Amino acid sequence: MEPLFKRVAPFFILYPILSFKTVHNIVYSAYHPAGCYDTIQRSLNPQMNTKQIHLQTDRLILKSITPDILHELYNSKSKSELMDYFGFDESSYEHYKGMHEKGMETHRTSMFFFLVILQETNVPIGECGYHTWDFKHNRAEVFYTLRKDEYKRKGYMTEALNAVLDFGYSELKIHRVEALVADWNTASVKLLEHFNFKKEGTMREDYLVEGKNEDSDCYSLLKWEWENS
Repeated sequence: MEPLFKRVAPFFILYPILSFKTVHNIVYSAYHPAGCYDTIQRSLNPQMNTKQIHLQTDRLILKSITPDILHELYNSKSKSELMDYFGFDESSYEHYKGMHEKGMETHRTSMFFFLVILQETNVPIGECGYHTWDFKHNRAEVFYTLRKDEYKRKGYMTEALNAVLDFGYSELKIHRVEALVADWNTASVKLLEHFNFKKEGTMREDYLVEGKNEDSDCYSLLKWEWENS
């Protein structure tokens, strides 16, 4: 499976039956204590980073994962429980274990992604979200992955990415979303073009794959472009 963090329908926040305004206020207060705007990572209450947000699309449920949530899960659950919870294979389990042990944040960057789950079966099928989230400059790199070929070409990632982009621009206050993809990854390029990402250029030999440095094409989508699309 390709490395997770590179190359890569309307949603509802799941709470009891509430008005949109009430739901928005719940999300706002969960991320912004004392009613003042700030990003999650600059929150006055670090416990807020462990509150899991659920988004729902027509066919999917998306469960938020932050560094604090990932640490909490790895500290409290067994390997088999984690593999079931995330739908991990062995390599994915070890990948996230390394992130848990070595860290995922700096003084101004973090990550925020969603576990993608099929509503019909409650089975995790992949991830979609943001890494290298720079909350000083309001930008982040998006990533997405589906675990098995049987889940591809069914529109799942289009559905998930739509919700993730909307959440990123509206709740995380991201202004610029970037994506780095290999030019041969036509499925990923088509997905980005579906959402009107613009190709900016090629980052030459920036990504190491099996001992060889490969090029990455850089795409981006700005908040105002998303709002006007």
